[in-house]
Amino acid sequence: MSREIVVLGAGMVGVSVAWHLVRQGHSVTLVDRREPGRETSFGNAGIIQRESVRPYAFPRDLGTLLRVIPNREVDIRYRPGGMFSAASPLLQYWINSGKSRYAKIVPQYASLIMRCLDTHAPMIEAAGADHLVRRDGWLELYHTRKAFDERITEAHENHDRYGVEFEVLDAAGLYAKEPHLKKGLEGAIHWTQPWTVADPGALVQAYAENFQQQGGRFLKAEVQEVEKSGKGWKVTTDRESLEADQLVVALGPWSDKLLSRQGISLPLFVKRGYHMHYASADENAHLNHWIMDAETGFLLEPMRAGIRLTTGAELAGLDAPPKFKQLKAAERAAGKIYPLGERRDPEAWKGARPCLPDMKPIIGPAPGQDGMWLAIGHGHQGFTLGPVTGLLLSQMMAGETPEVDMAPFSATRF
Repeated sequence: MSREIVVLGAGMVGVSVAWHLVRQGHSVTLVDRREPGRETSFGNAGIIQRESVRPYAFPRDLGTLLRVIPNREVDIRYRPGGMFSAASPLLQYWINSGKSRYAKIVPQYASLIMRCLDTHAPMIEAAGADHLVRRDGWLELYHTRKAFDERITEAHENHDRYGVEFEVLDAAGLYAKEPHLKKGLEGAIHWTQPWTVADPGALVQAYAENFQQQGGRFLKAEVQEVEKSGKGWKVTTDRESLEADQLVVALGPWSDKLLSRQGISLPLFVKRGYHMHYASADENAHLNHWIMDAETGFLLEPMRAGIRLTTGAELAGLDAPPKFKQLKAAERAAGKIYPLGERRDPEAWKGARPCLPDMKPIIGPAPGQDGMWLAIGHGHQGFTLGPVTGLLLSQMMAGETPEVDMAPFSATRF
């Protein structure tokens, strides 16, 4: 039976949910204050990460903690105010990163990641977006033998348990693939399954355009109020009011503000990040793959706009003003392995990843709010997991049995 459905949030997750719902024959309105794919989905590394079956755990070893405390690293920085405001979920995040708890989380998380390519593929085809996508994987670089060997061991475990495919490259093999990297690297792991995207925001826009071609509606508007209306929902925006039988909240790091007004309290917090585009200092130099310096914590991605440098995480409040020291540190570190040239953007981009303390998203009904559904908290992998989230949530909303056990992703776990 066709229903009126409003989806709030036009990032990768919200667009994917709307895309699947309109395919089921529903009347779907997608609402966002900006054009699709212009917030968090715009600024990521542009990798559909089939290899990332293990979520990012909180560092627990003393060596890493001592390294991070001075607050000068590229992979992670923090602001005392942001740490204080998110103290409770961060403590739970640290507890969930312990060996026994983390071991239970990984297979649940992997059940989503393992389906990322299969769910992106039909959307890419339908949207005619194949020109944005490469299917030759990406490279994870290492400076030291110890860290390299530890990661290789983990890669073999992920292959055996979750079907992750990879190739180990010694220094010679690495420089054969990337001859313009500076010498001195130990080697790399070539993750061969992931797909990379030359313009992440453009891929989300392509999905959104295909959603509209199938009969969906996009409304660019600021949401002012959400309230129950009879058996459904009323959404008031600065442009018009919408009535819906069902409502999906996929507002990423902004979801918490709306949900709190509905009496829903969830332990959401954010990890922020920065990026900048560059030319090559040497006009003859280029990158053949997306690369990550795993021991330093930055990525370089050859995108449409130039070589994108993406930092690690910054633990800070969602609305805290930007600080660019982390990006500058990443810039210096990246210059040691590749000849970065002048900046191409007038200012650095800043975004925020919506995170939950057990590293898994919420996908399913909102507690105590009939007809409201949630698709939030995807952390570092909203770009990767948007399509599978859309598929699974649409199956739940239709009363079907999802192809994945959704209990681990229920909001009631909190």
